Amino acid sequence: NIADGSVYPASVQLHDNVVDSIAHLWNCPKPETQGEESEHFAGAGTVGSTEACLLGLLAQKFRWRKWYAERHGLTLEEVVGVIPNVVIPSHYQACWEKAFRYFDIKPKFLFPVFDKFKINPEDLRDLVDEKTIMVVGVLGNHYNGTYDPIWDMDKILTEINEEKGYQVGLHVDAASGGFIAPFQDDVPAWDFRLKNVLTISASGHKFGESSCGTGWVVFRHRHDLSEHIEIKVTYLGGISYSMTLNFSRPATGIYVQAYKFLRMGMLGYKQKVKNQLDTTAYFREKMRAV
Repeated sequence: NIADGSVYPASVQLHDNVVDSIAHLWNCPKPETQGEESEHFAGAGTVGSTEACLLGLLAQKFRWRKWYAERHGLTLEEVVGVIPNVVIPSHYQACWEKAFRYFDIKPKFLFPVFDKFKINPEDLRDLVDEKTIMVVGVLGNHYNGTYDPIWDMDKILTEINEEKGYQVGLHVDAASGGFIAPFQDDVPAWDFRLKNVLTISASGHKFGESSCGTGWVVFRHRHDLSEHIEIKVTYLGGISYSMTLNFSRPATGIYVQAYKFLRMGMLGYKQKVKNQLDTTAYFREKMRAV
């Protein structure tokens, strides 16, 4: 049970090491330091990318709520009654339907060009307002694998934030692309190299090669972000820290993920991605020739 760090400390350490590896893969800034040693990066293994997306949303929602209350002089009780929104492409994955319904959030949609399934980042200017929690970019949609132009969305969001005094961040839903894009040479910066990217989620059980039910979320930093959802609990005689929606869960996926990282390494994943892209290109050319 990965939730019980007092009984299974080695599993928790393994979990933290995997989070660190993924944070490095996504170019996350170094975590805050405690004394002479650095902390682990802020992140969590989750039950698939659905939970990872929801955790990223909740962290940014509480961040937005704090900012909005200060901006309008509201109490915490008053700001709870304000319905926020999320700007998201209409080719989102089904987990976001749960977010809209369960967390009282209004979706504002970015509609892609039909024949390319690619959004126009300029549309953000008409959609982002002071009630916007965050903007979502999908790194590999479920229809044709297209990456949303996170790099252009970041530039426009910077202009909007500076012009209007907002602090809207980006969440990258990299369910399918999180373990593909880092090994492609021709993809612009899409991860924590962009200053507005605050949270990234991915499926470990897709191209991360882990077992079914494995997901990951990494936060840019703890302060005013992951700290909003992390709780400290006393459990079976010890103290555990948790930032997942559920509590007890198996460590299987985390162990498989760690094994695959050690077994394949950066070179192994890069070769795997090359093979997948070569196969994709082959089928694409065959379909075009029909």
